[in-house]
Amino acid sequence: MKDQLIRILTRDGSLRGLAAVTTDLVEECRRRQDADPTATLALGRLATGAALMGGLLKGDQRLNLTVEGNGPLLRMSAETDARGRVRATVKNPHPGVPLREGRLDVVGAVGKAGFLHVSKDLGLREPYRGTVQLVSSEIGEDLAYYLTTSEQIPSAVSLGVYINTDGSVGAAGGFIIQAMPPGDENRIAQLEERLRSLPPVTSLLCEGQDAEAILAHLLADIPYEVKERTPLCFRCTCNRRQILQMLAGLGRSDLEELIAKDEAVQVTCEFCKEVYTLSPTEIRATL
Repeated sequence: MKDQLIRILTRDGSLRGLAAVTTDLVEECRRRQDADPTATLALGRLATGAALMGGLLKGDQRLNLTVEGNGPLLRMSAETDARGRVRATVKNPHPGVPLREGRLDVVGAVGKAGFLHVSKDLGLREPYRGTVQLVSSEIGEDLAYYLTTSEQIPSAVSLGVYINTDGSVGAAGGFIIQAMPPGDENRIAQLEERLRSLPPVTSLLCEGQDAEAILAHLLADIPYEVKERTPLCFRCTCNRRQILQMLAGLGRSDLEELIAKDEAVQVTCEFCKEVYTLSPTEIRATL
């Protein structure tokens, strides 16, 4: 089952839905970050949430989700664009959090206090930025709270990652269902009931069900149309020119100190872990 995002709209326009399978891209994030199972679970949820929200972008627009909590993960970020290209990073990929009641403890790793930051580059003069406090640190509920309060669109969000016994990602995906204005209270109540009875997303994925099948479970007898299908993949946007621009932003005194050493400098991308070796000549050219 290939990674894919699907976006639908009910025929009466009352509900918008996005669902995604993100197994391969979450596994690639895990591999590049060398993340332990708990960090993989948290980061995978965030990367899946970013992929889903990316389904509402257009053209060259980009989205960044960042979670900063008081737990040992410290900070996580996930970025995407309108073409389904996702990358993600975690500050501490080995939080060392013990199991809680026999399960991986995402809340303990993220921390019970912190913030979710959302940044959207919509091609305007300044990016849109929104911030909400974490309400559960489970990631899905935090995204739902942001969408409902900051963007004023009542939303249900479910994100899941299944970790194999060897620590790799066996399945990952999720969905967002949004009530579009003016909203049908009966339809929303019907949907809430189905959400409560729906099996976990990871259970559906492990059964081999794809993104559209997950939405079909939720919408059942509600007619809808598929508006878009987008393949998803891990893709980092770093390049040598970008790294040199970042180095130039250090300031003249710091650059002169590096130049005085007359040695090559290595810079590692936090997302893909690509190592760039910059020669003294390249560093001098940034002044």
